[in-house]
Amino acid sequence: MADFVKKWYVVRAIGGQENKVKHYIENEITRLKISDYIEQVLVPTEKVIQIRDGKKINKERVYFPGYIMIEANLSGEIPHIIKSIPGVIGFLGEVKGGDPVPLRKSEVNRMLGKVDELSVQNENVVIPYIIGESVKVVDGPFNGFDGTIEKINEEKRKLEVMVKIFGRKTPLELSYMQVEKVS
Repeated sequence: MADFVKKWYVVRAIGGQENKVKHYIENEITRLKISDYIEQVLVPTEKVIQIRDGKKINKERVYFPGYIMIEANLSGEIPHIIKSIPGVIGFLGEVKGGDPVPLRKSEVNRMLGKVDELSVQNENVVIPYIIGESVKVVDGPFNGFDGTIEKINEEKRKLEVMVKIFGRKTPLELSYMQVEKVS
């Protein structure tokens, strides 16, 4: 088939179901053999670290809840096919129910750059602490104790904090997430 000009559009989806809707769209592309019209479907996400029950959990969170990016040539029946997919509310446009409005190149670059940035950024977090700094333990068995940072292990992302327990100085190995700066 001829090479179509594809632009990026934003599809509105039911919040919390972005990945499910993306999966439905991809299945329809395969089923109807319309991959010439739709290049890619993207749900922008960011990696976040949460602490649950004292354990650090890496989770992926949708960056723009309720929105999916799609690179497509919206000619013929393509917009109707996408709108008929379960969970799809419609396209983002200037007028309600009007024609889908493509994203500007600067918006696409910013969003795609942001997506790439977020997936890479996870591992190179800047160390927010310095040796000799006073910190308060906010998680774990020594919650509430104050201490001083003695060592910083960048590879393990751990701090050695000297804490006074029963009048004696005791070293504790804690993650960055288990302490906060004392102001």
